[in-house]
Amino acid sequence: MIRIAVAAAGPDIEPVYAKAAGPGYLALPSPYSESPGDLLGRLNGGPVPGVLVMDSRHDADLCLALAGRFHAEHPETVLLLVTDQPEALGLRAMRAGIRDLVDPTADLAQVQQVLGDAVRQAERAAARQAKTEAKTPTGRVITVVASKGGVGKTTLTTNVAVALAQAVPHSTVIVDLDLQFGDVATALNLSPEYFLPDALESVASGDTIALKTRLTLHETGLYVLPAPADPAAADNVTSAQISQLLQVLAREFAYVVVDTSPGLADHTLGALDHTTDPLLLTALSVPALSGLRKIVDTLSVLQMFTERYHVVVNHSDAADGVSLRDVDQTLGVPVGTSIPSSKNAPASINIGVPLMQAHPRDPLVKALSSLVNLLLPEGVRLDARGRVRTKGRSRS
Repeated sequence: MIRIAVAAAGPDIEPVYAKAAGPGYLALPSPYSESPGDLLGRLNGGPVPGVLVMDSRHDADLCLALAGRFHAEHPETVLLLVTDQPEALGLRAMRAGIRDLVDPTADLAQVQQVLGDAVRQAERAAARQAKTEAKTPTGRVITVVASKGGVGKTTLTTNVAVALAQAVPHSTVIVDLDLQFGDVATALNLSPEYFLPDALESVASGDTIALKTRLTLHETGLYVLPAPADPAAADNVTSAQISQLLQVLAREFAYVVVDTSPGLADHTLGALDHTTDPLLLTALSVPALSGLRKIVDTLSVLQMFTERYHVVVNHSDAADGVSLRDVDQTLGVPVGTSIPSSKNAPASINIGVPLMQAHPRDPLVKALSSLVNLLLPEGVRLDARGRVRTKGRSRS
């Protein structure tokens, strides 16, 4: 049963709404703040009502401010506003998420009709919510983390994502969480129309179809969600939004590959909280290795260090006084993949064509093919040149 809550109902309308709502009626006093939590606290832990009616005649500004926040936090609740100023408040009410304005002189039949329409809208919203919750995330979230910049993080991320997309068509989306200076789109030679903030708006509205239209399709079949075009926009992106985004994408794609900024920013921690396969990247240098050790320790303390972690060492053939054995001893976890230096990598980055796409004989391709094979489903494998082999047959 959809519950109908009426807040601040004046004595002239309270009996009408109580009768029209029937057994689902809940009477709430006047709101005293813009916080939905303050109003819902009057329910003593009860569920959020499907319909909320606010009598705005006492304080219209407070009701509209509350409605705006309520709609943002509980978009499934249908909001109605009782007002004797429809022309003055109409536009503001629409922007606040109010579904309908009700005249305080409306009789019982009119109120029943308005509430009936609202209840049907709430039932449809509840059904969509139940369907979404029933569809639990099944995709793997692969997040690449490094303590320092310049170790090849975006190169690794884009090549892994391209390899997965080529091996399993329509399976993979890459998300650029280096919010201020991310260059995944540049590394893939893309000029996107939409960026991360656009996708977050679709997620907040619960519109999965709109979310997919905000993704840019790469020629390999990889879907791309670039970082904000304006670095200042990063300030408006929250960790909670990132968490919600990754949960939605993991329901829609088999693989969600995440590039991050160096270190452990809040957004990176938000991503790691939903990560199934962390790729911990380092180079053979003391600063990079020392920083990654701090990351491993931090994730262990936060209990975010999953069993599927994978340590990747880039430029593993560098002779700079640090060896793979030093990596094992410093991190306390074994190296999973060693990637030798690639003479083609700089040009690949500059022209925006990943090595997994265009250079099958490159040593990086051979090393990453082994890593990607750990992520692919049974029966699908990459050979040493990054070509897909399915049940004993290969395809380019």
